[in-house]
Amino acid sequence: MEAQYLDWNNSVRILEKAHDAGLFVLVIGPKGTGKTSLVRDFAQKKGATLESINFSLRTRESHLVGTKTMRDGTVIFDEGLLVRSMRNGGMLYLDEINAAEADVLLRLDEALDDRRQLALKESSGEMIRAQKDWFVIATINPLTHSGTKELPPQLLSRFPVRIKLEYPPEDIEMEIIKRHVTGHEEETRQAVKLANTLRQAAAVEELFYSPSMRETIAFAKLLKGGMTPREAADCVFGNVYAQWGGIEYQKVGDIITSMFGR
Repeated sequence: MEAQYLDWNNSVRILEKAHDAGLFVLVIGPKGTGKTSLVRDFAQKKGATLESINFSLRTRESHLVGTKTMRDGTVIFDEGLLVRSMRNGGMLYLDEINAAEADVLLRLDEALDDRRQLALKESSGEMIRAQKDWFVIATINPLTHSGTKELPPQLLSRFPVRIKLEYPPEDIEMEIIKRHVTGHEEETRQAVKLANTLRQAAAVEELFYSPSMRETIAFAKLLKGGMTPREAADCVFGNVYAQWGGIEYQKVGDIITSMFGR
């Protein structure tokens, strides 16, 4: 069973209120702050079927709406995730929606307005109408993240409830890590402090990369497996900066040395 999401900033309560009111939700925050865990845990709490798609430049309209294919000598229409979700109801999770291309966002906009309907022009022209319990949650990364774009205002307005999800305070991050792995608490707390130091430097553009909670959890798991704190810190936090050159790598290495020794 997956570790339960730790609702440290009342996000679940906001989702509950939005769900009851039939209002779609946008979760805004950097990678690795638990956006996906939040959505999955909420769907589980509601006992709802969760359909999900992670957007990228490779996502096409056909992934959402569907496409004609040949099967046993007959042309059929395979419905896409968006159409299936509208027909079946439940929850639809649109992950990193601001990485999608403009034509994909246009089809989404058609389905997400107050009418909750979509003309299936790729097939019979049928008008798909969403079930009354259909609920949509989308996430976006900050525009400073590579590949992200500003959402069109009309699409942004389809999500009138917005949750801002940041990295949690250090004591909360420690509690989240403990839900995945236990032991080595002192060293893990140092890793959380290191991660926050690097996040703060990235926020003011002193560094190119901001480590996520996935990385602090990975650090704790490596310690559990017998790796030394310095080795784990290098593998998880330090080595990634080598791609930006020796100065960046050395800068982070010096921080790691000050916290974990040589």
